[in-house]
Amino acid sequence: MGDFALTAAQQKAGRERPRIAVIGGGITGLAAAHRLVELDPSLDVTLFEAGSCLGGVLQTVRNEGFLVECGADNFITNVPWALDLCRRIGIEDQLLETDSRWRRAFVVHKGRLRKIPDGFLIMAPSRIWPVLTTPVLSLRGKLRLVRECFVPPGSTESDESFASFATRRFGHETYQRLIQPLVGGIYTADPEKLSVQATMPRFAKMERDHGSLIRASWRQAAARRQADQSSSGARYSMFMTPRNGLSSLVEAVAARLPKGALRVNSPVERIVRKPGGGWALSIAGPFPQSCEVDALIVATPAYRAADLLADVDSELSSQLGQISHADCAVISLGYRRDQIAHQLDGFGFVVPHIEGRKILSGSFSSVKYPGRAPDDCVLVRVFIGGACQSELVKLGESQLVATATQELGQLLGIRDQPVFQHVSRWSPAMPQYHVGHCELIGRIESRASALPHLGLAGNAYHGVGIPHCIHSGEQVAERIAAELNVKVPSSS
Repeated sequence: MGDFALTAAQQKAGRERPRIAVIGGGITGLAAAHRLVELDPSLDVTLFEAGSCLGGVLQTVRNEGFLVECGADNFITNVPWALDLCRRIGIEDQLLETDSRWRRAFVVHKGRLRKIPDGFLIMAPSRIWPVLTTPVLSLRGKLRLVRECFVPPGSTESDESFASFATRRFGHETYQRLIQPLVGGIYTADPEKLSVQATMPRFAKMERDHGSLIRASWRQAAARRQADQSSSGARYSMFMTPRNGLSSLVEAVAARLPKGALRVNSPVERIVRKPGGGWALSIAGPFPQSCEVDALIVATPAYRAADLLADVDSELSSQLGQISHADCAVISLGYRRDQIAHQLDGFGFVVPHIEGRKILSGSFSSVKYPGRAPDDCVLVRVFIGGACQSELVKLGESQLVATATQELGQLLGIRDQPVFQHVSRWSPAMPQYHVGHCELIGRIESRASALPHLGLAGNAYHGVGIPHCIHSGEQVAERIAAELNVKVPSSS
């Protein structure tokens, strides 16, 4: 068993440490392993990662003075889990806030970038005047949007797609011109299939509680203003990121794990339940091995978890396989500032599907955060693919760059070719929370709970963002620790 053998000191003490394996070295698996060690440093925790590096889609590349995020480039702070982890691992002082001067975004409208109306959050306008004056909507579209105040609530008995919900409340034009591109930019998804309850249940709750999303947004905005006036605590921007990129978050978590706990280039090929309890794992790689553990956390994409658990529970494997994923490519392009005519006075833009373009969105990385490009340059990230244009991800690298540069050239008024380029291709990448997702996850978790000391974690279940992945890993770690009768310190 090699590294899984007991030390002489443990044998002398007459007890064996509980052994736990975590499969998957993305931020979910790392957060799970870290939480286990936090709860009880005596636990024997080993994380197995199939690839050569940790972090999954959280990869930071430095080249030619540019700092490129290959996947996500920040995390949201309206939920606490990522920020809290940064505090606990000692990197809170390294976090950057977005530049407050440019906290606005654009939407493509008839080939031009137009500012998204102030206060328009996905589909909850908290201010009416910016909506009434925006050139993005026609007079008919604006009147239909305002009429949302008088649209009765829908049925609460069944799930509903984002497209159906948004169109029912605001009409087709607001959906097509604002809501669809904003949702597509977040989830790389088809809103015709995307579940409101699984992705943004707060909107369904706003409809139930207030009868109107506009009324709910106004009341919530007033409550926030009142809270801000009375609060003296620390305030953070909605998005933050480490100064040196998200790989530094990955590295900081990994550094807190015990020596020998991390195994890269170690793909787990097979999982078997032991008749007497526990799990047996077969690990491939340069040094194939097998090992036995008391508990197991599977923190891989759902399709990989389906393969791993096929011999354990075929029904659970089948259910996991029902979670589909979308492909996406991130093309990072560096330009000299004098090549770009647009003022770049915002964080980026989204593209409505009805515009007929070949990109989902663009992000002005060096405008959002300092240190992302040399002083006389800018870094723009372009997203291609998603559920509605998945075929584009299959293009060759040069074709992806050509597509991105052509689209940016038209939208931003760019002259000449980029001075820097980098392509990241994630296939498959983003889980799709289709209508019925909550019920499917309920069945998956019910089935998995019947398997002793097994936990499932990741972005396929209850949220795709970095904070939700961290929370997923930590929640499962805490449950597994409790099942193993680990005495949790009262301060944790």
